[in-house]
Amino acid sequence: MNQKARTIIFNIAGLLILAGAALFLTKWFLAPYLFAVGAAGMAVCFLTLPTKDMEFRERRLHRFNVIASLLMVCASGLMFKDMKEWVICLTIAAILLLYSSFVSSKNK
Repeated sequence: MNQKARTIIFNIAGLLILAGAALFLTKWFLAPYLFAVGAAGMAVCFLTLPTKDMEFRERRLHRFNVIASLLMVCASGLMFKDMKEWVICLTIAAILLLYSSFVSSKNK
């Protein structure tokens, strides 16, 4: 997957995650599906990123991103079961993504 396609998928996935989480609070029946598609898109973006040319620190931050995307997939599963714990998974994922984005921007 080339970088431009990965960026487009990542941006759309982020919007779907945001929309799914916000619309879930309104009890809209399609909200978990939006969230799940967004979480899957983000997971695909992180899991298909080549890591051969990355330094040790970049690989560690990439692992944080992979864990965060898998937590979002778990959160979508909890949304489908109508369990409130999806908020915890999403919060932890957001903290990991926020941390890795701030630290990786300092490297460049």
